[in-house]
Amino acid sequence: MLRKKMALCTATPLAIAMLIGPSALMAGSDDGGLSPIEQLGKNIFFDKKLSIRRNQSCASCHDPDVGWTGPKTRFNAHGAVYEGSIRGEFGNRKPPSSAYASLAPIFYADFGNRLLEPTDPDLAADPLFVGGNFWDGRATGWELGNPAADQAQGPFTNPVEQALPDTSCVVYRVCEGKYGDLFDEVWNPNFCQVNWPRDINHLCRQTTWPDPDPLAKQRQKIEQAYDRVALSIAAFEGSKESNAFTSKLDAHRAGLVEFTPQEELGRDIFRGKGMCSACHVGTPGPGAAPPLFTDFTYDNLGVPKNPENPATLADPTYADPGLAGFLETVSGFADYAGTNLGKQKVPTLRNVGLGSCEADSDAKKCIVKAYMHNGYFKSLKQVVHFYNTRDIKDPCPGDYTAEEAMAADCWPAPEIADNVNMDELGDLGLTEDEEDALVAFMLTMSDGYFDMDGDDDDDDDNKGHRGNGRD
Repeated sequence: MLRKKMALCTATPLAIAMLIGPSALMAGSDDGGLSPIEQLGKNIFFDKKLSIRRNQSCASCHDPDVGWTGPKTRFNAHGAVYEGSIRGEFGNRKPPSSAYASLAPIFYADFGNRLLEPTDPDLAADPLFVGGNFWDGRATGWELGNPAADQAQGPFTNPVEQALPDTSCVVYRVCEGKYGDLFDEVWNPNFCQVNWPRDINHLCRQTTWPDPDPLAKQRQKIEQAYDRVALSIAAFEGSKESNAFTSKLDAHRAGLVEFTPQEELGRDIFRGKGMCSACHVGTPGPGAAPPLFTDFTYDNLGVPKNPENPATLADPTYADPGLAGFLETVSGFADYAGTNLGKQKVPTLRNVGLGSCEADSDAKKCIVKAYMHNGYFKSLKQVVHFYNTRDIKDPCPGDYTAEEAMAADCWPAPEIADNVNMDELGDLGLTEDEEDALVAFMLTMSDGYFDMDGDDDDDDDNKGHRGNGRD
């Protein structure tokens, strides 16, 4: 049964008004257009010192030039998982885009009649999970009132990412760093007034934190400061620098530019026989805000295993449980893990092609981009072709890469065979021209088509950050 998904256009506020200092609430923007808390979050976001080897920042895996995701072809073209601060350490998923992530609602289970018919036997027995961040939703927003802030706390102490041994190392390097005064201004000098051990620099270069905790007596203050580090990052991720809404699609919605015939055809397919809008909803957000092209839900599309994923190379039996892996850890939700095995978050399509050679093969710094949670696909064309033909091609005889599968005209088995969406993709009946048109339309969603002040794309300063299909 095809279950229509409702456009849950919920823009979660930053949930910091009760915490943030009055100076940051009242202050205006700086010369760069950012408020003090947004500027603080930007400083933290781009600070490589906030990693154990002082070599990795948030931006290392969420680069604005390529849509706030991974910027390196050498990773994207293969396993698509990024190396952590410690050489040779890898996670198991592709970096999602951090842009527009601040607009995700707090994670919840929807049992309501909005999604199911009142007589449906699954009503109140099989909820639809909505919101949160990370591919598996575990950054719920339950802790700090914003999924983007909850997400921001994860990588700093993750041993396969920035790998600092303790949250106190993040707080110490922020408070004692070049922008420590700004942290004091935005929040309160009290949060940085910690009696740091003399060997704190040595402790923060180790992979484990000592036991007993040398900062046990000040732990509460440190954790409060760490919360404010995360809220600052979320503020930047919610700023107009990150959530720019400056794509050709936005210009078209404002009546400032026309789509090409190919892009117009792609939009019709997106809304119609391509069935893309079933999950990547294009309805306006609150207050007629631009659409985000996600319904914030979770789905298993039958994506094949990425045979070059470091997790798979380490264990050939590995299969990403997705949302189910998180639900199993939550009291009250664990019973629903089985029906959500293999489901991953539906991402926004904004910036989906930004920076890719598929969008602009003449650009000097264009990259191969990776798509889906495991980075299996290496182009939007591959993604669209998979959506179009998943169920009509012969199965590949092994764990082929996407390039091998395209060449052999087959598709490998799903990474997780349970709960695969059989209603909204698999046999769409698109011609190759229609596939190309759909790609062309999605490439209009890249920010940078016009600048933040509303100028058009004749400004040479913007040429490195534009979408495809310029008039």
